[in-house]
Amino acid sequence: MPAATALRKVPCRTEYQRGILARDDKGEWVVRITGQQGPGVLRSMSEANCFIVLEHGRGEVEAGELVQVQLFDGLT
Repeated sequence: MPAATALRKVPCRTEYQRGILARDDKGEWVVRITGQQGPGVLRSMSEANCFIVLEHGRGEVEAGELVQVQLFDGLT
């Protein structure tokens, strides 16, 4: 899926960022983060419908770049 915005990531580790997969204004699927990704931020987890999977060797992601998404459940 294309990233709706730029994503920050430290290289040399795999990250699972909480995300929201939804259609944009053009009806295309895009994914964005839920906000702050700290471990104590429960709100971001309750709003998420997927993880954005950023691979070990990958650095920061620019808006529009393709990223892997792992859905929590089927989209409604």
